[in-house]
Amino acid sequence: MSVIPRTPARPPATSPHDERYYEPQDLAAELRRAFQICHECRMCVNYCGSFPEMFRRIDAAIDGGKAEGAETIVDADVRAIADQCWQCKLCYIKCPYTADEGAHELLDLPRLLARERAVRARKEGIPVVDRLLGEPQRIGKFGSGAMAPLANLVTRNQLLRKIQEKVTGISAEFNLPPMARQTFSAWLRKHAPLAGAGERGEVVLFATCYGEYNTPEVARAAVLVLEHNGYKVRYPGTGDDHAADALTCCGLPNIDGGDVDAASRKIAHNVALLLPHVRAGRKIVVPGPSCGMMIKKEWPGYVNTAEVQEVADATIDLMQFFVGLGREKTLKREFPNKLGTVAYHAACHLRAQKIGFPGMRVLNVVPDTEVRMVEACSAVDGTWGMKAEHYETGLKYAQKLVQGVRDAEPDVVVSDCTLSGLRIAKENQVRVLHPVEALARAYGLIPAEPDESGAPVTPAPAE
Repeated sequence: MSVIPRTPARPPATSPHDERYYEPQDLAAELRRAFQICHECRMCVNYCGSFPEMFRRIDAAIDGGKAEGAETIVDADVRAIADQCWQCKLCYIKCPYTADEGAHELLDLPRLLARERAVRARKEGIPVVDRLLGEPQRIGKFGSGAMAPLANLVTRNQLLRKIQEKVTGISAEFNLPPMARQTFSAWLRKHAPLAGAGERGEVVLFATCYGEYNTPEVARAAVLVLEHNGYKVRYPGTGDDHAADALTCCGLPNIDGGDVDAASRKIAHNVALLLPHVRAGRKIVVPGPSCGMMIKKEWPGYVNTAEVQEVADATIDLMQFFVGLGREKTLKREFPNKLGTVAYHAACHLRAQKIGFPGMRVLNVVPDTEVRMVEACSAVDGTWGMKAEHYETGLKYAQKLVQGVRDAEPDVVVSDCTLSGLRIAKENQVRVLHPVEALARAYGLIPAEPDESGAPVTPAPAE
């Protein structure tokens, strides 16, 4: 019987504001305690490579007569286990030993492994690949606009990608998101709001880095659908907020690389821009589930202020916002276009928020539309799956998703997660939409095929 206690003497240090967060001895003890609980349970063995690696190492120590559990886990073991975690959060939402479940173990393995990454980064420095992937905003500013054709040429050239992989550690096989010739904010500055926009109120769109620089079509569709339903869209840095600074990355890529300081700076920057809107009564709507999860679940832990909590409390997933309109019976239900069979990928970071599947619920309202859910992980999750060292492993774990999309025999494929969409698009040879793009199609606000200008179309009259 292992001597490792299941119940912590003090609540685990899951926030960098805790004085024990960077203490190696405290971290090592908490890792052994967590691994022991996981070893005794083993319910999460199929989620990611961390658990098979953990159990293999613990079992080897037990079989060799060196331990009765996780007592002999050392730094090399921890590194091997932690490096296989892609922070999907599925183990947390299924775990019966968490604070959310009222359990005395207070287990939070994803936050614990993120802490391990932060401690390692402080000791060893942040690897080049994590420094690069941690700055999507800077990359987007450099590669979008006039530079987009050149940037996209580079990302499509396999020889250049191989060289890039050697230098940066970013996989040459992973389909990087294209750079937009016209960013979302550039489009929004020229956009004439639809008739009726603002009649029901105003919201703030957190378009995400990808929405600004890589997939502006998602953010544009969000604006059109929100306006169609009577809401004016605010976006710091444009329009009524032209004098303010622009929003930046949510900080999640920095957390993936262990750079807590960089993430904290970005959180503080964004909160300063969003807080006046929150205090004016506006909701913050987020189309990306990873960013939404980061704002709601992680920002208060990394920057522990009342202001951050205010912003977190006012943040809502974009499709969840539309579910709320449906519940209030104010969602417009005139849909001139059907969608047919929709394969809906249930993104992990959406599931981590425990809000159900709002995109699926909204699309099910569209007549002559059948939504088939594919509940499987893409094994991309932030930046993990983009790295050369993890690409093949991630692809292996993503096969359930790839097959699920194939089995659905869809007319349309949707995912709330644009990074997961990149994986699906490559492996299934399909175009992947965000649910709000599919909704905009059903409303007749955008054409069925992509439109470079992003200009809205005149909705067809309801039959």
